[in-house]
Parts: sequence; structure tokens; C-alpha cells
Amino acid sequence: MAENSKIEWTTHTFNPWIGCQEVSDACDNCYARVMNDRWGWVDGWGPHGERKRTSDANWRKPLQWAKAARESGKHPRVFCASLADVFDNRVPAQWRSELWSLIGATPELNWLVLTKRPENIARMLPAGWGDGWSNVWLGTTCEDQQHFDRRWPILREVPAVVHFVSYEPALSPLVLSDARPSWIICGGESGNGARYMEPAWARSLRDECAAAGVAFFMKQMTGKKPIPEDLLVRQFPEASAVARVAA
Repeated sequence: MAENSKIEWTTHTFNPWIGCQEVSDACDNCYARVMNDRWGWVDGWGPHGERKRTSDANWRKPLQWAKAARESGKHPRVFCASLADVFDNRVPAQWRSELWSLIGATPELNWLVLTKRPENIARMLPAGWGDGWSNVWLGTTCEDQQHFDRRWPILREVPAVVHFVSYEPALSPLVLSDARPSWIICGGESGNGARYMEPAWARSLRDECAAAGVAFFMKQMTGKKPIPEDLLVRQFPEASAVARVAA
């Protein structure tokens, strides 16, 4: 869950628990909710839905990935969590503490922690966070200008080796202005009822990132249609922006 992830910007996906709730327009067609409706992992979705810790066997997988990384000399990227939110208020604090212990025990992995709740990050960080752990990249989803203008200023105040923004699903144009994240992921929505992303939004943001020295990663177009050749830019943060660049 899931080794060799199909998500283009990560190597593996790790879900310490499953369950979440909608917090903004980006969640309207939530793929995790749709998948849960199909597979029934947890009882209900939303504010009154269940949060279920995944199996011990699943929790051992990052240790296996770290062992393989030591042997290969590479540093895989691990997206945590695709079916939940690490900074969800309804998640037991003990689970989050155990997750931080696991992250701390696997310095060979670059953990990409993406949230729609950046306002919760500072009070949910582990002791000894300091200027940020060298293997943790912190990100927030910003589907439009409104959410970028609210969430990015909160995220940038939290120390981290990499601050990134997931502009996915892109629902309207986004302008960085003087903001300087380490990394921008851009993507259109997929699945039933996918809302259309104008390619011009991606092109404009790509050009702004290039001018500002911000790494830009074009993940997908609406409905996973082919990415135009001029938009097929898939960059990661430079060594100057991260203590250890992921392989």
C-alpha cells in the first residue's frame, strides 16, 4: 500500500491509517472516498466516519524500503498518506506519534507529507523537529488562488527542508506572485465528473516557476489525457533546496 506507486511524483505510498473528511472544493470528487465506497475499508467517510489504523504488516513496509535503500544507495520518495491526512484532528495522537517514530527510524526515505490542514501542522510535529527533519518534505494542497493564499502562508512558517504545493485538482488559475515554494505539483482532476483544467493555467504556472527558480512537476491533464509535449516538465527540488535529493 503501495510499493512502486503509480503516482508519478513518488516512489512508494504509505497509509498509516485510512479515513478522512472533505474540507474544501478539492475534495468534491475525492478518489479516496470513491475507493472506500467500493472497497469498504472504513465505516463511513467524513466528520463522523471511521479512522482505521492499517495493519502491522503494512507498517513494516517502510522499514523494508529503507533496508533496500541502504543497499542500493538510493533515497526513495514516500507519499504519506494518500487515503487520509496526517494532520487530521480526528486521528488519535498515539498513531501520529508512532508514525513520527517510523519516519525517524527510516532516514533513507524521503517522506512527502501532504495536507489540506496546514493550520494543524505546528502543534502536531514531533519533539526535536527543530529546523525540520532532513527526510521530511511538507506540502499542502491548493486547488485555486483562494486556498493558496490561505494555506501557503501557514505552511511556509513551519520549518522544513522542502515546502511543496500540490495544485491538484487545478480548479482555476493560480499565480505565485512573490511566493517561493521549493516545488509545485500541477495536475488536472481524473475520475467521474472530473472538472476541466485549462492547459493555459498549467503553462502560465510553469513559466512563473521557471522565472522564480521553483521546481515544476506536471503530473496529469484532466481525465489523464496525454500531457502536451511542451508541458511535460517533471522537476524535483534542487540540492540547494533539500538536504538530500531523492533518487
